[in-house]
Amino acid sequence: MAAYQRGDYATALKFLRPLAEQGNPQAQYTLGYMYAEGEGVPDDGGEAVKWFRKAAEQDHADAQYNLGQMNYEGRGVPQDDAEAVKWFRKAAERGDADAQYFLGGMYSEGLSVPQDYAVAAKWFRQAAEQGHADAQYNLGQMSREGRGVPQDYVSAYKWFTLAAAQGFEKAQKTRDILVKLMTHGQIAEVQRKTHKWMAAHQR
Repeated sequence: MAAYQRGDYATALKFLRPLAEQGNPQAQYTLGYMYAEGEGVPDDGGEAVKWFRKAAEQDHADAQYNLGQMNYEGRGVPQDDAEAVKWFRKAAERGDADAQYFLGGMYSEGLSVPQDYAVAAKWFRQAAEQGHADAQYNLGQMSREGRGVPQDYVSAYKWFTLAAAQGFEKAQKTRDILVKLMTHGQIAEVQRKTHKWMAAHQR
């Protein structure tokens, strides 16, 4: 993998392909990613899907997420929301934050699953707790509007602040609008909660 990490794709390919053909899920995932991105090989969605699927069927969470993404976008396979949900769910249940975010989006929009804001909020929350800025913003919006969760300006402000801290400009603008609707007590409370969350999640 060192050759891949330093960008020596030709050397990486010589090591990865035999391992992938022998059934190594990490090698299969990396080979799929190389085909998806055109790294040292032609950009080939079909080949990417082939190798992602082999790794995904061995419970490789990154491969499951990427396979879901390929189905969602219709890259290398016909566009299929139901198949995307299937693989996003598998990866999400294994803790993949991107998959949790996309699965939340599928439930929020009702794409191949019944529209369910409470379930959407559940998956957004799991991704948000891992520091996923888009999920933090979406959960902030749902808390602000009372969609899928009780309306709670304090929680909304917290999630907007956390997303804004990662450079999410839209979250900062929405938070600055929200603060005008909050009491001084609510602002003090959310500042305590935000600092506590950030301290607990520092790496």
